[in-house]
Amino acid sequence: MNWRANCLLACWLPIAAHAAAIEPGKDPVPSVMWAFYHKQMLGDAPFVFDDRVKLLAPPFAEDARQVPVEIDARAFKGEVVKILAWAELNPLPKIVDFQPVSGVLPWLSLRIRVEQATPLRAAVLTRDGLWHVGSTLIDAAGGGCTAPSVVRTQPGWEEHIGEVLGGRYPRGEFSRLRLQVAHPMDNGMVSGIPVFFINHAELRDRNDQVMARLELFPAVSENPNLTFDIEAPGPTRLLLRDNSGNEFAAAIP
Repeated sequence: MNWRANCLLACWLPIAAHAAAIEPGKDPVPSVMWAFYHKQMLGDAPFVFDDRVKLLAPPFAEDARQVPVEIDARAFKGEVVKILAWAELNPLPKIVDFQPVSGVLPWLSLRIRVEQATPLRAAVLTRDGLWHVGSTLIDAAGGGCTAPSVVRTQPGWEEHIGEVLGGRYPRGEFSRLRLQVAHPMDNGMVSGIPVFFINHAELRDRNDQVMARLELFPAVSENPNLTFDIEAPGPTRLLLRDNSGNEFAAAIP
């Protein structure tokens, strides 16, 4: 092979590698579990891997019991039906089913448990019936799902279940609502402690109209932190229910 052929080959290889990296339909975080979760979570429905769905998490989970995750689907504002999120290699993979209804942007932040290094997925269903899947990888030392609850070591923790702390912070055209709910969110993986977690939440406006619905799962961290971006003016209310039938409510000015 002469020097021109060598030069052409050297120039072509990086281009080919880049083309492979952005190949349509290629999983950005290759996982042997994707086909299973495509069927399990999305019912084999049409989908695309889409970098417009921003799924943000730290590259390494310093505390596997409290891993911050941000899901940003604002690129599809006005078209989002629901957002599903899961951690593929968690023993309890489901994280949240978030349905923005009115006055809430398709953006959500919360904290989760991870048991080991895992791909994370956020799937956004738009009104045309297509799922847009955002992906990222998170590394972890492990054990976040099987670690004992910190909440249960605190004296009198039972008296504070359902208490909500938080506030609303202006952000120009919208405001950010940050909330923390006192609850152990027991996932049933610690010996002798049954499953006990908040499984449903609703955000309502000043006219008591639903702004957003959430189904939460045991992968969500204890004392859950929930953050929303809302456009609706005026006070809001958060309604919560756990799997034991306990109901809680909080008003946010």
